[in-house]
Parts: sequence; C-alpha cells; structure tokens
Amino acid sequence: FQFATLRSHDTQTVINNVVGVAKAAKGYGVPTLLSTVTEARGGLILQQLQEVFPEQQPLDRTWINAWQDERVVAWVAKTGRKKLVVAALWTELCLAMVAIQAAGEGYEVYVVTDASGGISPEAHEMAVQRMIQAGVTPITWMVFSGELQRDWARTATTPALGENLIAHGG
Repeated sequence: FQFATLRSHDTQTVINNVVGVAKAAKGYGVPTLLSTVTEARGGLILQQLQEVFPEQQPLDRTWINAWQDERVVAWVAKTGRKKLVVAALWTELCLAMVAIQAAGEGYEVYVVTDASGGISPEAHEMAVQRMIQAGVTPITWMVFSGELQRDWARTATTPALGENLIAHGG
C-alpha cells in the first residue's frame, strides 16, 4: 500500500532501481539491512528485494525515522562503517529523517534518489534539497554500482556488475 501514494517516480522504476542497489550491495559485500514499517498493517518488503537477501528477516519497525530505532543504530554500529547508503519510501519522511539524523551524528550519508520516492515530485525534490543542506550526498543507483566497481580491470566483480546493469539499467 505504501506505493499507492508514490507520485515522484513511476512505481516500477523505483522497484527496479532499489533492486539494482540491493544486487550491487550484495555483489560487493556491502552490509545491508532491510527494514519494514508496521509490516502487519501492510508494510511488507518488496518480494523482489527480499529475493536478493532471502536469508535476511527484515527488521520490522514502528519508527518513521529508522535512526530512532535502537536496533537499526546498533546494527550500523556493529558493521563498523561510517558511510551509509540509504534508500527508502518516502523520500520526505523515511529517507530524509534517517539521513539527516545520521549525518548529524557524524556519518557520511549517501541517499539513492532514484531508488526512493515521495508523494509528489515537489515533496521528493524538497526532501533532497533539505538533505543536501544537512550534508547528505545524493546519488543514483548506477553511480553506487560504478563507485563500487571503480575499474573494469577488477574482473572478479565485472560479470555480476554487467548482469545487474543489463537487468536494471534501463
């Protein structure tokens, strides 16, 4: 039901792009946390996303701002990483709130703007602008993949990247 109010992007494009992000993260060994919001009331994870990480049970939360959920913050701390890459519905709520708060706490935060969506183009754009003002860096899913690969000579990951670009690249 959360996609029912998505108006900033075509729903299928957001689904395609977030699955592309997930496959890139998995292919390069980037720790990835899936979460839902009130799953029992319809906040289910996308089947296509769950299929990328079939072993992971999404963390079901009630907080709109995932950074207020102690389990999320503890999971991130356990990774030891200071860079976060985040995608979420809706841009103006679940994405902006977590990105701004994590950036304020010293994390280097990247938001995948084409794998996230808002209730209107204006809501999405204003949220992105707000995040930029807070020091958050917007990227797209393909930039995320390219920055992980960095060099075509890294032949161990080239086949998976190529498959992902063909499947989700447009």
